Amino acid sequence: MPFTYFIADLHLSAQRSDISHCLFQFLKHDALQADALYILGDLFEAWIGDDDQTPFNQQVASAFKHVADAGVDIFFIHGNRDFLIRERFAKQAGFTLLPEQVVIDLYGTPTLITHGDELCTRDVAYQKFRKKARGWWWPRLVLRLPLRTRRKIAENGRAASKENQKQLTTDIMDVTPQEVIDTMSRFNVTRLIHGHTHRPAIHDLTVNGQPAQRIVLGDWYDQGSILTVTKDKLSLAEHPFFKPT
Repeated sequence: MPFTYFIADLHLSAQRSDISHCLFQFLKHDALQADALYILGDLFEAWIGDDDQTPFNQQVASAFKHVADAGVDIFFIHGNRDFLIRERFAKQAGFTLLPEQVVIDLYGTPTLITHGDELCTRDVAYQKFRKKARGWWWPRLVLRLPLRTRRKIAENGRAASKENQKQLTTDIMDVTPQEVIDTMSRFNVTRLIHGHTHRPAIHDLTVNGQPAQRIVLGDWYDQGSILTVTKDKLSLAEHPFFKPT
């Protein structure tokens, strides 16, 4: 039976070989059988530009390209960690870049997919940064900086983010329920798939008086989360290759 995979929040880095090993095994053994693979953001822990052609980044691109060359469509939506990925890396990896929010026809069911960070509206400070970072001028300015400078900015940003998260409540770091309903209503869908919050679950809700679902992908630090969707069902599970250190 035809099926499609969804993954998000892998946060790949050369320092986490357990996560990259899990991904490479998934791409080698499972992904080749799918109709399509959707990556809903934060594939990398940090992405400082397509010109950062480290051996690790090239290895990741090559692994995805092998799947794409086998005939599997691979789609990518930017996350808050890798919004600087551009066409150069997408071509290397065999990705098709998608808008931040897009409705796809998933075996007959219109489905909204997104990374999900824009739904966390109670984190006001982050939303201000997001508006700047996703604008037209800030990315262009950053990408003109030397790689060494960008790498330092990314390191400082990750450190600041970790400290900031210690001060935030659970509710602030999660999606805003009304924002979810408003967004689904605006796109006229009854199914939403996203990542970002690292809280894998399938939520039932009501949108425009109709039963609806919000499916949240887990991260690959703790869950190795993969969503499998067929025409008749969906399954959110931890991948058997996942063995966190």
